[in-house]
Amino acid sequence: MTIHSAQYKRLAKNFEGEITPEFWKDWRWQIRHTIRDLSTVENLLGISFEEEERDAMEQTIEKFPMAVTPYYLSLIQTDDYRHDPVFLQAIPQPPELIIEAHDRSDPLSEELDSPVPCITHRYPDRVLFLVSNTCAMYCRHCTRKRKVGDADSVPREEEILEGIEYIRDHPLIRDVLLSGGDPFMLPDDFLDWILGELRSIPHVEVIRIGTRVPVVLPYRVTEELARMLRKHHPLWINVQFNHPRELTSASVQALDRLIDAGIPLGNQSVLLAGVNDCPRVMKALVQRLVKHRVRPYYLYQCDLSEGLSHFRTPVAKGIEIMENLIGHTSGFAVPTYVIDAPGGGGKIPVMPNYIVSWSVHKVVLRNYEGVISTYQEPDAYDRITCNGDCRECRLQLPHIDPDESRLVGIARLLSDYDETTSLVPGDTERFERRNG
Repeated sequence: MTIHSAQYKRLAKNFEGEITPEFWKDWRWQIRHTIRDLSTVENLLGISFEEEERDAMEQTIEKFPMAVTPYYLSLIQTDDYRHDPVFLQAIPQPPELIIEAHDRSDPLSEELDSPVPCITHRYPDRVLFLVSNTCAMYCRHCTRKRKVGDADSVPREEEILEGIEYIRDHPLIRDVLLSGGDPFMLPDDFLDWILGELRSIPHVEVIRIGTRVPVVLPYRVTEELARMLRKHHPLWINVQFNHPRELTSASVQALDRLIDAGIPLGNQSVLLAGVNDCPRVMKALVQRLVKHRVRPYYLYQCDLSEGLSHFRTPVAKGIEIMENLIGHTSGFAVPTYVIDAPGGGGKIPVMPNYIVSWSVHKVVLRNYEGVISTYQEPDAYDRITCNGDCRECRLQLPHIDPDESRLVGIARLLSDYDETTSLVPGDTERFERRNG
């Protein structure tokens, strides 16, 4: 069935109402009618791009393809579409062709930390498992834009198996995050098989899934999908809502199905200039999320991927937003603001500083109102000196594998039993002179 402009406008107006035809709620129909060209965007929305603007947008599509579901396109408010948060996340813009000197195709060095295809192993006890290269929509702010539309990046079944075997062979891995692409774009039975294989590995305690499907294609979250996922607990899911307008009755129904299947949900927003770089917008978003049982988890600073410079804000804007959340709304509604460090440094929290000063006896703190308070340090603290042998400690600890207690970074400097006194980069001129 082909969808025409007049019919689309009626559906877009009523897509959540009782008169909505069933085919609109069929996620396969939505995928078959994915919008991939500007002419269809213009026809369906009843807008017209200027010729010069259109030519630049076409050039953008040649480098970074477009794919938008009819559902998500229907959320665009056309009276001011150039500033519409849905439009900006879905429709290619000429500034995407601006590649700045510090932009990278793989800013997080995921491929450098990839011991086998589909696996990124950056942290000691968890891995990123890229099981899909398909998305319901190509988000314009995607950090993996380098792989969008690349047929050579689609994981083959043997590569998925190699990733599973890598996890099976590394007992320290207790947490596996499925991402892509979008794992929910896989067939139910294939995703069921992957989850079953991971769940059969004794040392895998937690499986997580990162998905944007509830935002851009909520009808994909069927009762059958929720029932299948329920078999693989403990399972956690992180979604990505970036603006309150994305929380529709259809998306809330998708969230309800996942939550009612016993799956905890977190939200990972990306701070995007012109979309949500406003304390009031973010406050409305996090409050609506918790209303619908979704815990705000991260607020990401936009990555240094190619074509994202127009989306990036100064870090100061993120700090300003956090200042307007902490203390101003429920603590569990406040995400952690992070920068995913370029070069594979991982997620680094960047938060306002609430410690004004401190001495041996007191810590001076300020609250969100600017009230200055003091916290009295204990006069006597029975310090436990740690020698690294948990079996000899008087604290009642569960059995800990010695391999899991290896220290890195600042934790190593803070330890009682490691004699390391400094962390030194290996390529400084001073140490080159020493070794010369």
